[in-house]
Amino acid sequence: AKIDAVFDVLKDKGPELIVCRHEQNAAFMAAAVGRLTGKPGVCLVTSGPGASNLATGLVTANTEGDPVVALAGAVKRADRLKKTHQSMDNAALFQPITKYSAEVEDSNNIPEAVTNAFRAASAGQAGAAFLSFPQDVTAGPATAKPVGTMPTPKMGPAPDEQISAAIAKIHNANLPVVLVGMKGGRPEAAEAVRRLLRKVKLPFVETYQAAGTLSHDLEDQYFGRIGLFRNQPGDILLEKADVVLTIGYDPIEYDPVFWNGKGERSIIHLDEIQADIDHDYQPDIELIGDIAATLDHIEHDSLPVTIDKSLVPVLHQLSKALEEQSRPPKEKKSDLVHPLDIIQELRSLVSDDITVTCDIGSHAIWMSRYFRCYRPLGLLISNGMQTLGVALPWAIAASLVNPGKKVVSVSGDGGFLFSAMELETAVRLKAPIVHLVWNDSTYDMVAFQQEMKYNRTSGVDFGNIDIVKYAESFGAKGLRVNSPDELADVLKQGLDAEGPVLIDIPVDYSDNVHLADQRFPKAFEEQLKKVTSNQS
Repeated sequence: AKIDAVFDVLKDKGPELIVCRHEQNAAFMAAAVGRLTGKPGVCLVTSGPGASNLATGLVTANTEGDPVVALAGAVKRADRLKKTHQSMDNAALFQPITKYSAEVEDSNNIPEAVTNAFRAASAGQAGAAFLSFPQDVTAGPATAKPVGTMPTPKMGPAPDEQISAAIAKIHNANLPVVLVGMKGGRPEAAEAVRRLLRKVKLPFVETYQAAGTLSHDLEDQYFGRIGLFRNQPGDILLEKADVVLTIGYDPIEYDPVFWNGKGERSIIHLDEIQADIDHDYQPDIELIGDIAATLDHIEHDSLPVTIDKSLVPVLHQLSKALEEQSRPPKEKKSDLVHPLDIIQELRSLVSDDITVTCDIGSHAIWMSRYFRCYRPLGLLISNGMQTLGVALPWAIAASLVNPGKKVVSVSGDGGFLFSAMELETAVRLKAPIVHLVWNDSTYDMVAFQQEMKYNRTSGVDFGNIDIVKYAESFGAKGLRVNSPDELADVLKQGLDAEGPVLIDIPVDYSDNVHLADQRFPKAFEEQLKKVTSNQS
């Protein structure tokens, strides 16, 4: 009731109000709107637990660069310091996990506070902003006029002198490599990245949140995604590189200790904000400016690079390794479905304009590595916080941003139940979502790492639920894949259906041990030695 005055106004005018079943999921949805549109999504909640339930959603958005503005009710100002119902210091709670957190103390300050929250959420490294409204402030009289829309300042390219120095460093390198990070994967930047790659012929890798920078015509220069575990062809590529151009990269996506731990690579940092310096990330050149504009200047003044001849066989071998790793095994070990079979079948059925959202779990490692995406923001992944439960709320948000467009979301059976109540929201909105549940009755991402460390698991098993009946109880369509042979037909049936669909897929995770080979440092060194020895 502390914020009901705002809800009452929204009954008659203002933006569309989407009622969610949990405040955390409202924050997830608002953040996804922000990621997909580049403009802050908004969530509105009541006081007390309504506000505190936002915390996970807002810290995820703030960490992963998603602009979102959260508004919450609070007790009357006179009750602020009393031990009374739902009294707490909202602004203090959110201060450490947002870019901007404040409580509005006067009704006449509302317009400027809201404007500053939106500007904070969008400026520089986008993230979360929070405003708390005491009940008597929203109900009180106000004479202040609304603040008009403030245009976002437009940055220009980085200085010419630094661009020239970067071009020289790239062209003098034996193996320059491009590492595309999350801001480099945004649509306006990704197109400029593609133009540069086409002309200069640089090999490149993506972080998980930069998925979709790749285009079909750049496959020969692409060496996969890197993140989480250091054992991919892209990791070996970075190990061999002498110059790395990072574009819109944030260290939280993939700690530089994993790809520059010895400090042997010269780094060119291209971003709208200064680099976050640590022992393993100390750029020789910083190109600070509009990402697309800076890239276009580099592209205009550059010629195709010449890779050191001795390293060309390495690139061929790594490209072959990436292709081989992506193929499903020929022999089926059980009646369960192998992750690569799911990915291959899904990729063959969805067009590039379909958005795919991905939860966190073992399935996310498989999807992040092997699900090829050819459209910026076509594959949404939580990489900074790796938050369970994001996939379904993100999918609902994607269906709101692009009405009528099919959306696919993917989760494990563990992560699914973190936000499964929003299936009712999806049904109510008639959202055209197909949600795949990779089912194994275990928090497997934790389990397989425990097995590697301790040769046993602890605290990871839970009971199975009937996904089909769960879907039907909400008014959605439920389907199940009973064997690998049924996979293609069931996926097609789900994609052809109207409204929300849940598909239960019992999954074969027996190959998960290979996802984390880097836990044994010798494994990576052996891969590296093998590649190096094959050069001669």
